[in-house]
Amino acid sequence: MRARILGSAAGGGFPQWNCRCPTCEAARTGTEARPRTQSSLAIRGADGPWLLVNASPDLRQQLEGLAGARVDGVRAAPVAAVLLTDAEIDHTAGLLLLRESGTPIPVYGSDQVRRALTDGYPVLPILAHYSGVDWRTLEPGSSIPLDGSLEVESFAAGGDAPRYLAGTGADVEATGLVFRDRSTGGVLTYVPGLARLDDAVLARFAASDVVLVDGTFWRDDELARLGISDRTASQMGHVPLSGPGGTLEALARLERPRAILVHINNTNPVLLERSPERDAVLSAGVEVAEDGLEIEL
Repeated sequence: MRARILGSAAGGGFPQWNCRCPTCEAARTGTEARPRTQSSLAIRGADGPWLLVNASPDLRQQLEGLAGARVDGVRAAPVAAVLLTDAEIDHTAGLLLLRESGTPIPVYGSDQVRRALTDGYPVLPILAHYSGVDWRTLEPGSSIPLDGSLEVESFAAGGDAPRYLAGTGADVEATGLVFRDRSTGGVLTYVPGLARLDDAVLARFAASDVVLVDGTFWRDDELARLGISDRTASQMGHVPLSGPGGTLEALARLERPRAILVHINNTNPVLLERSPERDAVLSAGVEVAEDGLEIEL
């Protein structure tokens, strides 16, 4: 199995266009921080094509950098399908950039996500006028085969519906995805949005060779400290990295998986390469993802 982190930042990218926080300014000046595009992953099995996990607004440039993705033909898709972990704009807006596809785009996701992208944010009806979409529902807890030697199983990761569905009563929970390579036995878990860190989630992490996990916020009150918002990390559907019960504490206790943080918000001080927060992450045996990071297992 081979995976490439196409984008490692949270929504808005890094630096974010309208943000002058210390981390964004460090990225603009080239001191201590490297720019990143919005969260997305490419993955393929020991045999089979590249598959895209989440379609970010930065998709065009991300696919241009996907080595070995080209196939014969004047116009050919570099990925065979798209898998969605949620219905957030930063994970689905890139679907509109695939509208020139010559065939309907295979898209995997929960039925909750399908409804959100039909009624609340009508990406699927829009694409019906262009390439069309071949929707394939992922049922939590059920493993299904993908192109090549991969299979995928989704699991509930908690969280609320996207803000564009506020007031509608819609229930759209984020999911994590467990990829297994039937040829090699490798297991990779991808969960860029994690709202709960219960025993079931930790058991999936412990059974994985590699875990790419939500690293959005360092502190629960991170945005409030900067005067950006009064919403906490937990209110936004993310377990913070630091503190008792934080993701970093849980990851440090796991023996088996290689743990890598993805979906990192522009305000998170772990983006600063010489910060005490980055040192704490590394001391826990956890890595901080960068765009283009490749993983083989």
